[in-house]
Amino acid sequence: MPNPLTTRAGVYVHVPFCRSRCSYCDFATGMYEPTLANRYVRALTKEIRAFSLPTENRDIDTIYLGGGTPSLLSPVQLQTILTEIRRRFRVAEGAELTMELNPGELQLETLQEFRRLGINRASFGAQTFADGELKQLGRTHTAGDIRQTFHHLRAAGFDNISFDLIAALPGQTLAAWAHNLDEALGLRPEHLSLYLLEVHEATPLADQIKRGARSLPDEDLAAEMYRLMVQKVGAAGYQHYEISNFCLPGYESRHNAKYWTGAPYYGFGCSAHSFDGEGRRWANERDTARYVAMVERAASPVIEITALSEDEKRAESVFLGMRMLTGISLKEYRDRFGVDLRADHSEEIDRLSEAGLIEFDDDLLRLTATGALLSNEVFARLS
Repeated sequence: MPNPLTTRAGVYVHVPFCRSRCSYCDFATGMYEPTLANRYVRALTKEIRAFSLPTENRDIDTIYLGGGTPSLLSPVQLQTILTEIRRRFRVAEGAELTMELNPGELQLETLQEFRRLGINRASFGAQTFADGELKQLGRTHTAGDIRQTFHHLRAAGFDNISFDLIAALPGQTLAAWAHNLDEALGLRPEHLSLYLLEVHEATPLADQIKRGARSLPDEDLAAEMYRLMVQKVGAAGYQHYEISNFCLPGYESRHNAKYWTGAPYYGFGCSAHSFDGEGRRWANERDTARYVAMVERAASPVIEITALSEDEKRAESVFLGMRMLTGISLKEYRDRFGVDLRADHSEEIDRLSEAGLIEFDDDLLRLTATGALLSNEVFARLS
């Protein structure tokens, strides 16, 4: 648990535009419109310029351009955003600058321009290497596009590439999931985010499942898929450093680690969230058009502010911190909150330990491999 007074913050920028809507997506996104995109970029820069820091510390060492599909913006638009960030904050030398993009949508020349802007980490949603599954999900790319985009990124000078895969898709077999893992490992990106599918209410996929048009793998098969990915990816030399994230040594997502370890981060754009590192959270207007209109009339886009209670701070430090498979330090927890976690939750910890879901390594409390699969149950008991 880093001290927020000495830890550099991160900046997140939300770009809500997409070419199409995926069937499983519940993010704040919409179709790309050039006129709205221009207004949105102007609103973003205005929000960043007007941002009032909660402390005097303006140092940041990560910038994450997420969405949506930030790569739908032009290099000029992205440069405008990054320039404003660099004016408002002190960006550390060697900072991690991540941009999300979609396979099959960008030429090599455009990727080279993004790289020249200082973007040094690329993250894209492969999701699956099966064209039929991609079509079911509403994705517009093919497996061939994934491979081509990966090779274009390498040619453009990106030596830190991450992509996502989703397991337990409707109708997916264990063999199909194994094939996805083999394809991904064959490309050998520096980072992999591997998720079990979550079905969110009010998405097309949720409706398809309710109507019986799609069926998900059962829980036992989904668990087998999770265990297979941990085994395969680990055998290939990747470190399992967070419940759903794996990397080659030294390539952890520095930005996402801020969310899990209690470091401060500042979000800009519609639906963006922020945290001051000390217990205060705030969130922006979710709707793109309303966000733009609010900023244009010089109104704050913040619609929700939460001050965490001491109990909430303690609970968050556990269920976020334990997502990192190194675990949490009991001494740091005690120094920060004045409470002994092991004594405070002795019965729950004994049960979880006996069930093989958590373990101790000297001062560290962490999830076991089985505990990572059943992490929600663990966190509920320790909250």
